[in-house]
Amino acid sequence: MNDPQDHHDPYETTETHLARLLGRALNSFDLPDSTIERLDTAFAHSSALHSSHHSASLHRTTYRHTYLLADGTALSLWELVHNSGRDGTEQHELYAEEADARLAASRLPARFSPGWGVERPADLDFDEDGELELLGALLSRRIPRQPRMYVSDDSPDHARRVLRRAENADRPGEATARRLRVAYAHHITQAFGRLCAVEGGRDAGFTLYEHAFLLLDGTELSLWEVEHTATPDGRHMCEVYEHEHTAREAMEHRARVR
Repeated sequence: MNDPQDHHDPYETTETHLARLLGRALNSFDLPDSTIERLDTAFAHSSALHSSHHSASLHRTTYRHTYLLADGTALSLWELVHNSGRDGTEQHELYAEEADARLAASRLPARFSPGWGVERPADLDFDEDGELELLGALLSRRIPRQPRMYVSDDSPDHARRVLRRAENADRPGEATARRLRVAYAHHITQAFGRLCAVEGGRDAGFTLYEHAFLLLDGTELSLWEVEHTATPDGRHMCEVYEHEHTAREAMEHRARVR
Protein backbone atom coordinates (compact mmCIF):
# COMPACT_ATOMS: atom_id res chain seq x y z
CA MET A 1 0.00 0.00 0.00
CA ASN A 2 1.44 3.39 -0.90
CA ASP A 3 1.90 6.37 1.42
CA PRO A 4 -1.37 8.24 2.03
CA GLN A 5 0.35 11.59 1.38
CA ASP A 6 2.07 10.47 -1.86
CA HIS A 7 0.91 9.31 -5.23
CA HIS A 8 3.31 6.51 -5.98
CA ASP A 9 2.71 3.13 -7.57
CA PRO A 10 0.45 1.28 -5.10
CA TYR A 11 2.26 -1.92 -6.06
CA GLU A 12 5.77 -0.65 -5.35
CA THR A 13 7.96 -3.13 -3.52
CA THR A 14 8.51 -2.86 0.20
CA GLU A 15 12.22 -2.36 -0.46
CA THR A 16 11.49 0.67 -2.68
CA HIS A 17 8.97 2.07 -0.21
CA LEU A 18 11.39 1.76 2.71
CA ALA A 19 14.27 3.32 0.75
CA ARG A 20 12.06 6.29 -0.14
CA LEU A 21 10.91 6.68 3.47
CA LEU A 22 14.43 6.62 4.90
CA GLY A 23 15.79 8.80 2.12
CA ARG A 24 13.45 11.73 2.75
CA ALA A 25 13.62 11.68 6.57
CA LEU A 26 15.89 14.32 8.09
CA ASN A 27 16.72 12.11 11.07
CA SER A 28 16.88 8.61 9.60
CA PHE A 29 20.45 8.34 10.93
CA ASP A 30 18.98 8.58 14.44
CA LEU A 31 16.98 5.33 14.21
CA PRO A 32 18.39 2.51 16.36
CA ASP A 33 20.71 0.17 14.49
CA SER A 34 18.65 -2.79 15.66
CA THR A 35 15.57 -1.32 13.94
CA ILE A 36 17.40 -0.86 10.63
CA GLU A 37 18.71 -4.44 10.81
CA ARG A 38 15.21 -5.84 11.36
CA LEU A 39 13.79 -3.74 8.51
CA ASP A 40 16.25 -5.40 6.14
CA THR A 41 14.03 -8.49 6.32
CA ALA A 42 10.72 -6.68 5.61
CA PHE A 43 8.73 -8.15 2.72
CA ALA A 44 5.32 -6.43 3.04
CA HIS A 45 4.11 -3.08 4.29
CA SER A 46 1.06 -0.92 4.97
CA SER A 47 0.76 2.83 5.63
CA ALA A 48 -2.03 4.71 7.38
CA LEU A 49 -2.80 8.20 8.63
CA HIS A 50 -2.47 8.29 12.43
CA SER A 51 -3.14 11.92 13.37
CA SER A 52 -3.32 15.37 11.82
CA HIS A 53 -3.21 18.97 13.05
CA HIS A 54 -3.70 22.07 10.93
CA SER A 55 -3.67 25.70 12.06
CA ALA A 56 -2.99 29.02 10.38
CA SER A 57 0.77 28.68 10.87
CA LEU A 58 1.50 25.00 11.46
CA HIS A 59 0.53 21.83 9.64
CA ARG A 60 1.66 18.51 11.05
CA THR A 61 0.62 14.97 10.22
CA THR A 62 1.73 11.62 11.60
CA TYR A 63 1.67 8.39 9.59
CA ARG A 64 2.20 4.85 10.79
CA HIS A 65 4.13 2.57 8.45
CA THR A 66 3.91 -1.09 9.44
CA TYR A 67 6.23 -3.77 8.05
CA LEU A 68 5.87 -7.54 8.10
CA LEU A 69 9.22 -9.18 8.76
CA ALA A 70 10.62 -12.53 7.73
CA ASP A 71 10.38 -13.90 11.28
CA GLY A 72 6.61 -13.32 11.29
CA THR A 73 6.69 -10.24 13.53
CA ALA A 74 5.61 -6.70 12.64
CA LEU A 75 7.51 -3.46 13.09
CA SER A 76 6.17 0.09 12.82
CA LEU A 77 7.82 3.39 11.95
CA TRP A 78 6.15 6.67 12.84
CA GLU A 79 6.58 9.44 10.27
CA LEU A 80 6.04 13.06 11.26
CA VAL A 81 5.42 15.44 8.34
CA HIS A 82 5.30 19.18 9.08
CA ASN A 83 5.81 22.60 7.54
CA SER A 84 7.98 24.21 10.22
CA GLY A 85 11.03 24.23 7.97
CA ARG A 86 12.43 27.40 6.48
CA ASP A 87 9.90 29.19 4.25
CA GLY A 88 7.30 26.60 5.21
CA THR A 89 8.95 23.78 3.30
CA GLU A 90 7.72 20.28 4.13
CA GLN A 91 9.92 18.25 6.47
CA HIS A 92 9.85 14.51 7.20
CA GLU A 93 11.04 12.83 10.40
CA LEU A 94 11.00 9.15 11.37
CA TYR A 95 10.70 7.56 14.80
CA ALA A 96 10.73 3.98 16.02
CA GLU A 97 8.34 4.75 18.90
CA GLU A 98 4.99 6.54 18.84
CA ALA A 99 5.90 8.39 22.05
CA ASP A 100 9.00 9.86 20.38
CA ALA A 101 6.90 11.03 17.42
CA ARG A 102 4.40 12.66 19.78
CA LEU A 103 7.20 14.41 21.67
CA ALA A 104 8.72 15.67 18.42
CA ALA A 105 5.33 16.96 17.27
CA SER A 106 4.84 18.82 20.55
CA ARG A 107 8.19 20.55 20.08
CA LEU A 108 7.34 21.97 16.67
CA PRO A 109 7.26 25.77 16.78
CA ALA A 110 4.54 27.66 14.98
CA ARG A 111 5.87 30.36 12.70
CA PHE A 112 5.10 33.75 14.19
CA SER A 113 4.33 37.02 12.49
CA PRO A 114 6.97 39.81 12.40
CA GLY A 115 5.12 41.57 15.21
CA TRP A 116 5.56 38.70 17.64
CA GLY A 117 7.53 39.49 20.77
CA VAL A 118 8.01 38.60 24.40
CA GLU A 119 6.92 40.44 27.51
CA ARG A 120 9.56 42.80 28.82
CA PRO A 121 10.53 42.09 32.44
CA ALA A 122 9.73 45.12 34.61
CA ASP A 123 13.21 45.19 36.14
CA LEU A 124 15.11 45.24 32.84
CA ASP A 125 16.42 48.52 31.40
CA PHE A 126 16.81 48.89 27.66
CA ASP A 127 19.81 50.50 26.00
CA GLU A 128 20.87 50.53 22.36
CA ASP A 129 21.39 46.80 22.63
CA GLY A 130 18.12 46.33 24.48
CA GLU A 131 17.01 43.31 22.50
CA LEU A 132 20.21 41.42 23.28
CA GLU A 133 19.99 42.41 26.94
CA LEU A 134 16.44 41.07 27.02
CA LEU A 135 17.56 37.81 25.44
CA GLY A 136 20.40 37.47 27.94
CA ALA A 137 18.01 37.95 30.84
CA LEU A 138 15.58 35.40 29.46
CA LEU A 139 18.35 32.86 28.92
CA SER A 140 19.61 33.27 32.47
CA ARG A 141 16.23 32.68 34.09
CA ARG A 142 15.59 29.14 35.23
CA ILE A 143 12.30 27.29 34.96
CA PRO A 144 11.40 25.92 38.43
CA ARG A 145 12.50 22.33 38.80
CA GLN A 146 9.73 19.76 38.61
CA PRO A 147 9.90 16.30 40.22
CA ARG A 148 11.63 13.90 37.86
CA MET A 149 9.68 10.91 36.63
CA TYR A 150 12.40 8.54 35.51
CA VAL A 151 11.43 6.02 32.84
CA SER A 152 13.38 2.85 32.13
CA ASP A 153 13.20 2.62 28.34
CA ASP A 154 16.55 1.61 26.81
CA SER A 155 18.23 4.65 28.37
CA PRO A 156 21.74 3.82 27.06
CA ASP A 157 20.40 3.88 23.49
CA HIS A 158 18.61 7.17 24.16
CA ALA A 159 21.88 8.67 25.42
CA ARG A 160 23.74 7.34 22.38
CA ARG A 161 21.24 8.96 20.01
CA VAL A 162 21.40 12.32 21.83
CA LEU A 163 25.20 12.34 21.62
CA ARG A 164 25.23 11.17 18.00
CA ARG A 165 23.07 14.03 16.75
CA ALA A 166 25.23 16.69 18.46
CA GLU A 167 27.06 18.82 15.88
CA ASN A 168 29.14 21.02 18.20
CA ALA A 169 32.87 20.30 18.42
CA ASP A 170 32.85 20.65 22.23
CA ARG A 171 30.15 18.02 22.78
CA PRO A 172 30.64 15.51 25.64
CA GLY A 173 33.39 13.01 24.92
CA GLU A 174 34.00 9.31 25.34
CA ALA A 175 34.24 9.48 29.14
CA THR A 176 30.66 10.73 29.38
CA ALA A 177 29.44 8.25 26.76
CA ARG A 178 31.05 5.41 28.73
CA ARG A 179 29.29 6.43 31.95
CA LEU A 180 25.94 6.60 30.14
CA ARG A 181 26.25 3.00 28.98
CA VAL A 182 25.13 1.96 32.48
CA ALA A 183 22.12 4.32 32.58
CA TYR A 184 18.94 2.42 33.42
CA ALA A 185 16.37 5.26 33.41
CA HIS A 186 16.03 8.79 32.07
CA HIS A 187 13.82 11.87 32.20
CA ILE A 188 13.47 14.70 29.65
CA THR A 189 12.59 18.27 30.64
CA GLN A 190 12.23 21.38 28.49
CA ALA A 191 14.17 24.12 30.29
CA PHE A 192 13.85 26.95 27.78
CA GLY A 193 12.05 27.81 24.55
CA ARG A 194 12.03 31.09 22.64
CA LEU A 195 11.84 32.58 19.17
CA CYS A 196 14.50 35.29 18.61
CA ALA A 197 15.60 37.57 15.76
CA VAL A 198 19.03 36.69 14.36
CA GLU A 199 21.15 37.60 11.34
CA GLY A 200 19.22 39.20 8.51
CA GLY A 201 16.28 40.02 10.75
CA ARG A 202 14.84 36.52 10.45
CA ASP A 203 13.47 34.54 13.37
CA ALA A 204 15.24 31.52 14.82
CA GLY A 205 13.89 29.11 17.40
CA PHE A 206 15.92 28.12 20.48
CA THR A 207 14.95 25.24 22.77
CA LEU A 208 16.90 23.76 25.65
CA TYR A 209 16.25 20.26 26.98
CA GLU A 210 17.72 18.46 29.95
CA HIS A 211 18.16 14.72 29.47
CA ALA A 212 18.68 13.43 33.02
CA PHE A 213 19.96 9.86 33.42
CA LEU A 214 19.94 7.63 36.49
CA LEU A 215 23.00 5.39 36.61
CA LEU A 216 23.45 1.97 38.17
CA ASP A 217 25.57 3.38 41.00
CA GLY A 218 22.69 5.65 42.05
CA THR A 219 24.18 8.87 40.67
CA GLU A 220 22.58 11.20 38.14
CA LEU A 221 24.09 12.63 34.97
CA SER A 222 22.52 15.20 32.65
CA LEU A 223 23.03 16.10 29.01
CA TRP A 224 21.89 19.58 27.97
CA GLU A 225 20.61 19.64 24.40
CA VAL A 226 20.21 22.90 22.47
CA GLU A 227 17.99 22.76 19.39
CA HIS A 228 18.01 25.85 17.20
CA THR A 229 17.62 27.17 13.67
CA ALA A 230 20.22 29.95 13.94
CA THR A 231 22.15 28.48 11.03
CA PRO A 232 23.07 30.22 7.76
CA ASP A 233 20.39 28.35 5.81
CA GLY A 234 17.85 28.18 8.64
CA ARG A 235 18.17 24.41 9.03
CA HIS A 236 17.57 22.64 12.34
CA MET A 237 20.73 21.99 14.38
CA CYS A 238 21.40 20.15 17.65
CA GLU A 239 24.20 20.86 20.11
CA VAL A 240 24.83 18.94 23.34
CA TYR A 241 26.69 20.12 26.45
CA GLU A 242 27.59 18.65 29.82
CA HIS A 243 26.55 21.71 31.83
CA GLU A 244 23.48 23.94 31.75
CA HIS A 245 25.41 27.20 31.94
CA THR A 246 27.52 26.18 28.94
CA ALA A 247 24.40 25.35 26.93
CA ARG A 248 22.81 28.70 27.80
CA GLU A 249 25.99 30.58 26.88
CA ALA A 250 26.00 28.77 23.53
CA MET A 251 22.41 29.86 22.84
CA GLU A 252 23.21 33.45 23.70
CA HIS A 253 26.29 33.38 21.46
CA ARG A 254 24.24 31.98 18.56
CA ALA A 255 21.65 34.72 18.97
CA ARG A 256 24.30 37.44 19.04
CA VAL A 257 25.75 36.42 15.65
CA ARG A 258 23.67 38.91 13.67
